Amino acid sequence: MQLVLYNTLSRSQEVLKPLRPSEVGLYTCGPTVYNFLHVGNYRTYVFEDLLRRCLRYFGFSVRHVMNITDVGHLTSQADEGEDKVELAAAQQGKTAWEIAEFYTRTFLEDSKRLNLLAPDVLCRATGHIPEQIELIKRLEARGLTYAIADGVYFDTSRFPGYGRLAGAAHQEGLKAGARVEANLEKRSPNDFALWKFSSKDKKRQMEWESPWGRGFPGWHIECSAMAMKYLGESFDIHCGGVDHIPIHHTNEIAQAEGATGKPFVRCWMHAEFLLMGKEKMAKSFGGFIRLQDIEAKGFSALDYRYLCLTAHYRKQLEFSFDALEAARSALRRLRDRVRVILMESESVGTRPLPAAARERFRARLADDLDVPGALACIWDALRPGVLTPVESRAFLEEIDPVLGLDLIQTARPEAAPPNIERLIRQRDAARDRKDFPAADAIRRELEGRGIVLEDTQQGTRWKRRS
Repeated sequence: MQLVLYNTLSRSQEVLKPLRPSEVGLYTCGPTVYNFLHVGNYRTYVFEDLLRRCLRYFGFSVRHVMNITDVGHLTSQADEGEDKVELAAAQQGKTAWEIAEFYTRTFLEDSKRLNLLAPDVLCRATGHIPEQIELIKRLEARGLTYAIADGVYFDTSRFPGYGRLAGAAHQEGLKAGARVEANLEKRSPNDFALWKFSSKDKKRQMEWESPWGRGFPGWHIECSAMAMKYLGESFDIHCGGVDHIPIHHTNEIAQAEGATGKPFVRCWMHAEFLLMGKEKMAKSFGGFIRLQDIEAKGFSALDYRYLCLTAHYRKQLEFSFDALEAARSALRRLRDRVRVILMESESVGTRPLPAAARERFRARLADDLDVPGALACIWDALRPGVLTPVESRAFLEEIDPVLGLDLIQTARPEAAPPNIERLIRQRDAARDRKDFPAADAIRRELEGRGIVLEDTQQGTRWKRRS
């Protein structure tokens, strides 16, 4: 079965054909580490994690590279304003290096809670200044740069096809981003900074010597330089959020292809926004919700991951605590079903995989990662009576690593707390002596504590109320 993915560049679905058979080079844009990330940011990272897991499921080996932007991302899309990391340092009374390290660590901690696979290469912009300078020198040698008072810029008029990734639907976004605080020295509003000069009036914490003067790299150059360092001048898949299409990824293409004369990326993939009301969730709006905020309300990071599974990555997803509650309830029901399957099949050795259920699941994923459709296949296959317990367990072992929900691990029977176990034993004893009023009274007491009992041939099972 071939894996078909939507390519933003061609605006069509294409069969994945890596440059190297069965090996996929994957680059994903990581965070700018000046603040905590919110759940809107994490929707994109969950999508990228699902993509990586699906690639592996379909038999590809994956080399995954992710960047950490710890310098060069300014407060304006037009290469103006302050460096976000240095600005945060001034506001919090810390060094820029301390800010970058702290928010990198919180991102990695959140990623673990969301069960995101760690990238094979996690590369920091500040750790690759020589590579960025060398790439700018290559562009300069090809006549694609010019210098003005505040830095060295890419001349977009000399790169045919600039903006083709954005397409007609995104051209307004490209123009709007270029108009913000426009630098009148630039030859074109679309031209963008490759290297910014340090201000003579204010010393930066993060700055380096270069052939053009002391300063720091522009935001876009880091991804082109690091992607090519670790994946080659041409590679298979580059991902990010849809907000990266009009400017950041458009500029990456211009830099990389302008320097090499080769196609940069074969397939561009982008995740849609997480909405809160009618607006995308963003640090600049009021709806800034972190993973810690949802955990404080009793939800888990995996509840949020399940919510992300319920919408296709190219469709906007509405966030609300009601939607998160529905996701938590669904995940609890799924775990309850998995728990029963594990208990009914635990003594069986060989487990034959149900071919029809497996193929339906694979077919949905092969169709541009239709994870909601794949999730529906799982619910259908695991309904009581559809498969034998042995087949259900084999199916679970097949699909669990793809979803990243750790269904088998989290659904294993939990040892009852001592006070709950004591009441269950008292109820069992009451039932044995046929004192049903006493047994019913204990059941009601446990229900009042949120504990539901189920009497089975294997004994009394308990679970927390969904």
